[in-house]
Amino acid sequence: MRSNTKVRYGLRTMIQIALDNEEGIYQKDISKKQGISIKYLDQIIASLKAEGLITRPADQRQGYVLTRKTSEITVYDIYQAFEPDLNVVPCLPDEGICSRKNYCAAVHFWSGLNTTIRDYLKETKLDSLVEIQQKQNLQFSKE
Repeated sequence: MRSNTKVRYGLRTMIQIALDNEEGIYQKDISKKQGISIKYLDQIIASLKAEGLITRPADQRQGYVLTRKTSEITVYDIYQAFEPDLNVVPCLPDEGICSRKNYCAAVHFWSGLNTTIRDYLKETKLDSLVEIQQKQNLQFSKE
């Protein structure tokens, strides 16, 4: 299974915003720190805003901030800003395109794998990834 670029960059963007959440962070700074082009980041930011994960306070001159605590945001929340649902194979959604779906034993395997991945994304909170990033940043600054 591969996640598309928007999901991967969206996760990196959310980690960066969380790292700078108290002051807020401007899009140009996210772009610079994460190596994502401004033009592509526009799409990422728009999706994260539409999903209600980030905002740019109107009453202050600051950049983007999270709308919830990092402990309340899951990787699955971020995933859903870019993909409607997780399906490792096309026959899993209710309107699946596979004509064998109703009598295929393999669909049970794929469904189980799909559930495992979805549960992992739901269990992983943004705060745990921010903590890992902070440790890596600290280690990198010592080198």
